[in-house]
Amino acid sequence: MADDLSVDNAVARLAVNVDQATSPMQLADIALDMRSGRISRRCWLEDIATTLRGKAAAFDEVRRAAACVSHDRADGETDAMTVERLAGGFDRAVAISPAASVQLSSLGDEDRLSATTGEVALWLERQGLLGAHKHILDIGCGIGRLEYVLGAMAGHVVGIDISPGMIDIARRRCAGLANVEFHLTLGLDLGDFADASFDCVLAMDSFPYLVLAGVAERHFGEIARVLRQGGMAAILNYSYRTSPDADSADTNRLARAFGMDVLVDGEMPFGSWDGTVFVVRRSGGT
Repeated sequence: MADDLSVDNAVARLAVNVDQATSPMQLADIALDMRSGRISRRCWLEDIATTLRGKAAAFDEVRRAAACVSHDRADGETDAMTVERLAGGFDRAVAISPAASVQLSSLGDEDRLSATTGEVALWLERQGLLGAHKHILDIGCGIGRLEYVLGAMAGHVVGIDISPGMIDIARRRCAGLANVEFHLTLGLDLGDFADASFDCVLAMDSFPYLVLAGVAERHFGEIARVLRQGGMAAILNYSYRTSPDADSADTNRLARAFGMDVLVDGEMPFGSWDGTVFVVRRSGGT
């Protein structure tokens, strides 16, 4: 309530943070038992209760998908081991719910996922990251939901991901798009791509896992390497830490270290998703 989240995003956070022994119906009762003097907050709680009761099965599905991917790194786990574990987790999550595996707040609903994807794509276009002649790399493409939209908004789109299950779905989703391709990656760097080979790099909800695996800084340098002069990168969520200031500090530090300028610093521009965005540009362009 304090974060002014949308109902869908609040329900998604409940799915992640509340013990699975607590049923959606119990959570709905708790929401209704809460009291607020503000009419808007009272209505918000009522909408949460209605969603939990009306989508109890979907809520449990989202909860199971979220539980597949552990954000805790075990002692002695190497970067490569963490990436491999995450890949297995994403494979299990996408088998439960493709939509929820890439956006929990979709509540497993493809229409909700499409609405958020469209909102993100339009925002990227307004920032100048898209265009008919632009070559785009998407780090952590998931099930190809962004590529399906960007195929009509960019010259060529390359999506990479560590999850074979997600890549399979992405290829089926975008089978008719000649300017879209997908590659399975080890997730440790961007070594498959040449210097200055992209006009834009996207990382939608993938950097938190690069941070977890200890390869975020390496990827920042790799992004600078594969971007052409003046090329831009959009990082949509740098981490899942509770401190936006820490994410901003890290992004600015890494941008300076690799010769990039920060154009957007930790904004939350979306109505259907609570992602925090950063946009950086490789120096040398306008």
